[in-house]
Amino acid sequence: MTAEAELLTVPEVMARLKISRSTVYDLIRTRRLVSITIGRARRIPTHALNALVHHQLEEAA
Repeated sequence: MTAEAELLTVPEVMARLKISRSTVYDLIRTRRLVSITIGRARRIPTHALNALVHHQLEEAA
């Protein structure tokens, strides 16, 4: 599996962005962070996290 295809857990996203669980789920709920559900597990593709960060940086500029 390539880095682009890597799936992250919510705690991994929390650690990478240094944000709370509720903030991660808020980003998912508002569709600013793409995720998939496998069974009961929520997974976030690495490219979706990168896209969120890129978009936030563009808005801040």
